[in-house]
Amino acid sequence: MTDPEAIQPSELDQLPDRDPEETAEWQASLDAVTQAAGPHRAAYLMRRTLERAEGTGLALPKLLETDYVNSIPTADEPTVDGDEALEQRITAWNRWNAAAMVTRGSKYGVGGHIATFASAAWLYETGFNHFFKGKEGDGSGDQLYVQGHASPGIYARAFLDGRLTEEQLDNFRRESGGNGLPSYPHPRRLPWLWEFPTVSMGLGPISAIYQARFNRYLTSRGIKDLTDSHVWAFLGDGEMDEPESTTALTLASREGLDNLTFVINCNLQRLDGPVRANFKIVQELEAQFRGAGWNVVKSLWGTAWDELFQLDTTGALVRRLREVPDAQVQTYQTRDAAYIREDFFGKDPALVEMAKLLSDDKILECFHYSRGGHESRKVYAAYRAALAHKGAPTVILAQTVKGHTLGTGFASKNANHQMKKLSVDEFKDMRDLLGLPVKDSDFVDGVVPYGHPGADSPEVRYLQERRAALGGPAPARRVHPLAPLPAPADKAFASFDKGSGTQNVATTMAFVRLVKDLVRDKETGRRWVPIVPDEARTFGMESLFPSLGIYSPKGQTYEPVDRDQLMYYKEAENGQILNEGITEAGSMADFIAASTSYATHGEAMIPFYIFYSMFGWQRTADQMWQLGDQLGRGFLVGATAGRTTLTGEGLQHADGHSPAIAATNPAALSYDPAFAYEIATIVKDGLRRMYGEAAPGEDPNVFYYLTVYNEPMPQPAKPSGAGVDEGIVKGLYRFNTAESAGLTPAANAPRIQLLGSGTAIHWTLKAQRLLAEEWGVAADVWSATSWTELRRDAMDADAALLRGEERTPYVRRALQGAEGPVLAVSDYMRQVPDQIAQWVEQDWSSLGADGFGLSDTREAARRHFGVDAESVVVAALAQLARRGEVKATAVKEARERYGL
Repeated sequence: MTDPEAIQPSELDQLPDRDPEETAEWQASLDAVTQAAGPHRAAYLMRRTLERAEGTGLALPKLLETDYVNSIPTADEPTVDGDEALEQRITAWNRWNAAAMVTRGSKYGVGGHIATFASAAWLYETGFNHFFKGKEGDGSGDQLYVQGHASPGIYARAFLDGRLTEEQLDNFRRESGGNGLPSYPHPRRLPWLWEFPTVSMGLGPISAIYQARFNRYLTSRGIKDLTDSHVWAFLGDGEMDEPESTTALTLASREGLDNLTFVINCNLQRLDGPVRANFKIVQELEAQFRGAGWNVVKSLWGTAWDELFQLDTTGALVRRLREVPDAQVQTYQTRDAAYIREDFFGKDPALVEMAKLLSDDKILECFHYSRGGHESRKVYAAYRAALAHKGAPTVILAQTVKGHTLGTGFASKNANHQMKKLSVDEFKDMRDLLGLPVKDSDFVDGVVPYGHPGADSPEVRYLQERRAALGGPAPARRVHPLAPLPAPADKAFASFDKGSGTQNVATTMAFVRLVKDLVRDKETGRRWVPIVPDEARTFGMESLFPSLGIYSPKGQTYEPVDRDQLMYYKEAENGQILNEGITEAGSMADFIAASTSYATHGEAMIPFYIFYSMFGWQRTADQMWQLGDQLGRGFLVGATAGRTTLTGEGLQHADGHSPAIAATNPAALSYDPAFAYEIATIVKDGLRRMYGEAAPGEDPNVFYYLTVYNEPMPQPAKPSGAGVDEGIVKGLYRFNTAESAGLTPAANAPRIQLLGSGTAIHWTLKAQRLLAEEWGVAADVWSATSWTELRRDAMDADAALLRGEERTPYVRRALQGAEGPVLAVSDYMRQVPDQIAQWVEQDWSSLGADGFGLSDTREAARRHFGVDAESVVVAALAQLARRGEVKATAVKEARERYGL
């Protein structure tokens, strides 16, 4: 056997060497440089050679890291198109007012963050002055995802340009009075200003990627030309640890989203301390983004460093910057020049000599203040480079100091994220540093004053002129008056009223059939946005592939393996379906972008996102909350729903709680329909409310959550009679009585009301028959389409009563006069139906599938949880026995008869 250690690298290379002699010469040259000039020079030459190869288009693996220096040399920086002195003063006022707002609010104990905007001020101000397009020009303008903790700085700028008042600044984080400002970007709380919620952290990055992608989707489908819209996402370096922050990076590069720029504020600190204490977060992020295919621009050092780099003839400075960990850089920020001379420069003889040429002031200027993210010309150059780059998204890694300009008590201190105020003396120091005309006498009773140069000052005129040239104020949310979308033809919905006859149809299939009809509608069909996370075949949606197409910016560059089949896999540049692969988070980000297009782009789109119900709310409930905050509209569909309907799938597929999670979201209208006609009725009413003519008092900014099942069952015809449609929408209606079901109970038979939702309706119908035929009990069956909407209506009635208004909850009105006790049955945990228990006047009891799911047949699973028809019979008899309406022995007899 050959000795592995004797194998030469060339023998292990899968690429044949056609000229070994030439290869040896290159290797010898490298060895010679290493011996003569040292390993650092050799490494330098190798990096430069690889960069040249990459620039000429040679197919080589890319370098994942570059030196710890600016990507754009000072000599290549473009001239800033504007008045830098005026911009400096504008930024100074915004820094001051952001800090004053939070400090003044601290007396109320409402919190706030000062240090983040202090570090990122120039990242925003440069964009507002030169790059961010507003919504009053052509198109939709740019979309800005503002870092949540920087919101005080955005409010400060809105105050300077006249969009906010001092009173509003003083009500920062105090909204209940009606004239306050929310803590972070919350469109639902301040809908004229904020477009996109970005706290919780991590949701901004993934949402920005899918927003940029959705812009391309709208353009490709001919809905609206958005080629001039750019998405800017402002993020924190610590925030990039969230999995949502990086989960979609390859999507952005794969689809060439050069309409997207990430700006990461690398102040090297997260909430408790350094982001990468013993490492370098900038280098880590560069490698991560480069590896994902992004264009990376680093803006690390300010102009004060130019002199130092010119003195670095040996590369010792660059090497030292690359090796110093972030926590030590943070320490330099707080130490004197002597410490920096010894600890930073003292590690290398060449740096010792360099330091002799530098004054203490120069060293402190470089290490305390001069960062690429703190200079408008450096940021301007980075933004220009980002917009010029084509074919891939860009990330700008801008190094800053957290707490910059706030004084030595804030800058780079580990606790600065939790520090909520400055003292009067600290404000005076800040005033002097920023050169602001604030007098000592302006601090009345120790209260820091807001500053404003005047509505007709050069600063405000300049600010407003720059914004006018860029298309108006930013950030801003605009909902243009839109004509209601025409209602689809009624036949699409009415076709479900007659039922399926003898054919068994799962409600999942019923929903898909409805959508197939709706997307054919001439007026609104193209506005539907089907979204699915790689489970279309599970939900029976493959029939939509050839007719609608799956969106792909490249179209279909291959011949699909199933091209000879009717329902072949078809991708298209103008495809309508968004099939996202196995990512619920990405699919939700798609949904959010589509559901808010009515505001972002003035184009109403109708998204429906269908998913395994277990893996929707459970995995991405935070994004559902974001959706509600962003005022999104559309249909979420939890398919293969319920704890017991997925035969054999087991614990992690068995959903017994998604309606309980959905009930916590005030914007979610949660429905658990049992029959196809109920689905049609709910969707029809949802289209009216969200996209048509909402009734007085109805909020159109809601979204619907429908649970649908994969259990094929006969679909009955819609019952005749008044109030059925109203009951379906409100959450409860009587499906039948014992008499209308043909069971002819005795005149004095005990009676019970069975309330079932979703697939549980079928167990209650079987139990209704067993109760009549085997126990002489008359049962009426009710379909509870929404326990949550019943509860919300009842809570509204309670609130009205406290205001002195008499209002009876709908559930009480619906059940008024119904004889006997009530037994509610659901394929979810009991707390789902128990939501309405306190408003039901009859005796109440419930059955549900509490606990973990299990793998078995549907029948066995339902027997296990005690929700099958026989269990419903026993529970009904027990309830009647407690009332003395059946003999107690009947309960024991039933248990034995049914083997319970």
